[in-house]
Amino acid sequence: MSDPVEPVPGAGGQAVLECAHLVRRFGERTAVDDVGLTIAPGETYGLLGPNGAGKTTTIRMVCGLLRPDAGTVRVAGRPMGTAAGRAKRLIGFVPQDVALYPDLTVRENLRFFGRLYRMGRRRLERRVDEVLELIDLAGRAGDRVDSLSGGMRRRLNIGAGLVHSPTLLVLDEPTVGVDPQSRHAILESVTRFGEEGMAVLYTTHYMEEAERLCDRVGIIDRGRLVAEGTPRELVALVAERDRVRLTAGGDLTGYAQACRRLARVEGAARGGDRGDVVELVVKDARSLLPELLDLAHEQGLDIRSVEIDEPDLEAVFLQLTGTALRE
Repeated sequence: MSDPVEPVPGAGGQAVLECAHLVRRFGERTAVDDVGLTIAPGETYGLLGPNGAGKTTTIRMVCGLLRPDAGTVRVAGRPMGTAAGRAKRLIGFVPQDVALYPDLTVRENLRFFGRLYRMGRRRLERRVDEVLELIDLAGRAGDRVDSLSGGMRRRLNIGAGLVHSPTLLVLDEPTVGVDPQSRHAILESVTRFGEEGMAVLYTTHYMEEAERLCDRVGIIDRGRLVAEGTPRELVALVAERDRVRLTAGGDLTGYAQACRRLARVEGAARGGDRGDVVELVVKDARSLLPELLDLAHEQGLDIRSVEIDEPDLEAVFLQLTGTALRE
């Protein structure tokens, strides 16, 4: 990737996050290989990739929790490192695992995290009240965390990352395991953050979240950033290609492998919450469908349904990585 030292066109001002040529190795394995990206003020950037692709390692380097073997990270022009206090104070990091004190109240947790940033008492109390409204927990401010639902804890987890008014908010799969109502509230909050000028780095295992929230998306696979652009730009990469979703019983892994050998199949992977789906990216699905069904019959599959969709971000991901996002 080229060194991304210029702000995103049209964003105005200096890029909030600038990563250039990041490399990180663990022994003989290269987890991140020459990754570069920028995030502008008010922009939400989605970082997507299969498990083990390098997302978490990249995030840890962005937040100064892990030193890169090569490359640089700058936050609002300040260099990042494991001891870069000025840069770290500009970041709000919301980890996937809830990091709160269960025996403290909602308000006490927010006060605690604000004091870590040496916020003055008056400013801190004012900001805690603002954050309680943002995460819709003002009515539960005096309740202990261990009395909250899972969705409320997730929202408070985000609040802990917001209390010091960061310039860059890093959200690592913030909606995993939450109920639909809380998930909707979280997504609405993230939309507001961007509208208010905050830069957001967002990772998720839900493609519809990336399509809804993200101004730009980067797809990382095997440690390298293999594509980057707006959702519309990325979808254009699979123009004139269709996505086929076949639900069936039987050896779907073997079927996906057999499908990849067909001339007009550009990607095939087993997926679905129960592992009962094969998702394919193909050229001219309707004319290819009889061949796909014949092959399924030869493989002894019990076909339950077949769907054909227009190209979307999931199709781009499948074509570029060869896997479904949740694999």
